[in-house]
Amino acid sequence: MTVIISDIGERYESVLQAHCDVLICADGKYAPCQGCFGCWTRHPAECFMKDRLQQVCRTVGKADLLTIVTENFYGSYSPNVKTVLDRSIGLSTPLSTWRGKQMHHTLRYGKHRLLRVIVYGDITKQERETFALMAKRNAVNDGYEKSEVIFLNTPDNLENVI
Repeated sequence: MTVIISDIGERYESVLQAHCDVLICADGKYAPCQGCFGCWTRHPAECFMKDRLQQVCRTVGKADLLTIVTENFYGSYSPNVKTVLDRSIGLSTPLSTWRGKQMHHTLRYGKHRLLRVIVYGDITKQERETFALMAKRNAVNDGYEKSEVIFLNTPDNLENVI
């Protein structure tokens, strides 16, 4: 399954929708994670908050290809994208395992193929390096075989890279 998490709004929604099975719009119209860890323990992979992100753990967990489209915020995800990622913590379990010569949480949905991050906006060399490292670490944590980061000045060229 191909999943896209995007903060670029309705203008590009049809372009993104054509390239995925599920589009998660990071538009900020949902509650942030409360840090209760219920999606880890009490009701696995399901958030207790009844909004559009209640099942986001399961959706993201089943993605073989996860594409994140985000505006650059000082070398990191936009706040709305970060909120979606925070709400998907239940895609792993609270148990730990040895993976990639390091301790990581056990994957609830197994391994995945590719984590792709498409970053748009002004971005410095140092921010590019930070994004590349962050995507690589996110890929290891979430069980992706590899990661790639693509930088765009504006989202207008999105259709050419997705």
